[in-house]
Amino acid sequence: MNLQAKSILSSPSRMYWRITQILVGLVGLGIFIALIFFPEIGIHAFWNVLIPIAPALFVVAVGLWRNVCPLASTSLISRHLGFAKKKKLKVKQQGRLQLIAVILLLLIVPLRHTIFDTNGLATAIIIGILALIAIYVSYKYNWKSAWCSGLCPIHPVEKLYGRKSLFVLPNAHCKTCVKCVAPCPDSTPSIHPLYKKKKMLSNKIAGALIIGGFPGFIWGWFHVQDYFNNEGWKYLVSTYAYPFIAMTITLILFLVMKKVVAKKHEVILINLFAAAAVSVYYWYRLPALIGFGIIQGDGMLVDFSQSLPNWFPIILQTLTTLFFAWWIVFNKKEISNWVIRPPYKKQNKSIRNIINPTV
Repeated sequence: MNLQAKSILSSPSRMYWRITQILVGLVGLGIFIALIFFPEIGIHAFWNVLIPIAPALFVVAVGLWRNVCPLASTSLISRHLGFAKKKKLKVKQQGRLQLIAVILLLLIVPLRHTIFDTNGLATAIIIGILALIAIYVSYKYNWKSAWCSGLCPIHPVEKLYGRKSLFVLPNAHCKTCVKCVAPCPDSTPSIHPLYKKKKMLSNKIAGALIIGGFPGFIWGWFHVQDYFNNEGWKYLVSTYAYPFIAMTITLILFLVMKKVVAKKHEVILINLFAAAAVSVYYWYRLPALIGFGIIQGDGMLVDFSQSLPNWFPIILQTLTTLFFAWWIVFNKKEISNWVIRPPYKKQNKSIRNIINPTV
């Protein structure tokens, strides 16, 4: 199978992808508007529909999300229209951005309990701020390097969960590869948070935090309640304490196991912690969505607690845990890249002669 040939999208195929990106973008815009003017609807649509779907999508088809993510599409408008500056990110800068992305994720998520889960306007504001940052850094730096593969707080989760993709798609954003980041997360098989050709301290810290700390962080997060009417600011310390203390415990466990486990088995250890993180998430999230949450009412989309038997959530929890353990850890499916790398951009002949006069 010639994957490289399949990476060159025909004009109709590219048009279909653009239409899909626009439609997904319109849905995102609709949710954004609802968060401001119809906050109850917007909060349910964003926090209780879109966000619960995302981790499962990252596990089975992260490349699909990378192709249609509305924030990614928005950030790349300047590049698609041809007026981006295309500044090259240095390797050290790339590592620092990825560490900042992990820190942003860990700082923003606990604030859901304090304000974002119950305040549509606040959620819209943080989304707007992230969108402006994405647009600016993507305008300044080359292609997907600064946002989609750098500063985006969701990117570390994509690398943690997206180890085995159900299918590989053509890259719907990049017509040619300009080597904006190395290694390219979209087209590097076996990519994970600790994967790096040139290992730097920032990459090691970011990778260890998201792999080892995320299972505990998620567990701790679900043991904090949502607060209303700005009451949560009084409990800010405990809001952060639960996920951060639990994160520290699982991080220490990971670091100890990493020291003990042979280098050749390190990927298995990473897969175990990835499966643990996503399993813990759905262990608590799915029951909460249907009214069986450990904190009554938090994160509920629809209340089925009076119509479904008490054992039903246990079935959901068991099935999702078994699936993620099988898919991420035990499934023998060949680990592939998220999307197919497009052809490398051909250098101008005069530029090649300057670089290598013998050409």
